[in-house]
Amino acid sequence: MTGRDHGLVFVVSGPSGSGKGTVIGELGKIYSKTDVAVSATSRKPREGEKEGVNYFYKTRKQFEKLLREGEILEHTEYNGNYYGTLKSEVKRITDEGNDVILEIEVDGCSQVKKLLGDACVTVMLTAPSREELERRLRNRGTETEEEIQKRLERALFEVSRTPYYDYLLINETGRADECAGDLLAVIRAEHLRTVRSREVYEEGYGPADIG
Repeated sequence: MTGRDHGLVFVVSGPSGSGKGTVIGELGKIYSKTDVAVSATSRKPREGEKEGVNYFYKTRKQFEKLLREGEILEHTEYNGNYYGTLKSEVKRITDEGNDVILEIEVDGCSQVKKLLGDACVTVMLTAPSREELERRLRNRGTETEEEIQKRLERALFEVSRTPYYDYLLINETGRADECAGDLLAVIRAEHLRTVRSREVYEEGYGPADIG
């Protein structure tokens, strides 16, 4: 009995400098039954980008039609372009029995949680301290002081939303692999929750009074 016929949806949020992209990459090395949902966007593809790999490219009219029809799980608008998660992409992955990782900001997380409720597990991933976040931002060496301060302000706002998440993971410097292990522990624990295991239990033991 495994209870793995259907995947779950995991939202991973974290401020700039948290290293969430690196952690998710490390997770892929140790856990094969996960997939990152490719987002849709209304911006035009850049040189070297591929449909279905970098994004699903839509015209603005196509994206707005998907919004009206309720086919977008969450979205945002940035620099005049839409970015969002297609419900069809999430369903494709979970129907294959794999877990979906949505690497999205706190605003998008609220949208997903509102639609999916307990079917969505939320994880806030961040650095161990404000000082470490700032150090990582500065070490990039690609932004002005004003840009760094704006990113830091946004980062602190995002971290302040932690109480609304199901889990908090701390990505210690140089230990992204360990943080990925913690994320895997969250995934495994969620699959073992009794509220998700009724069919598995009843297959082996008969009717159960579970949720």
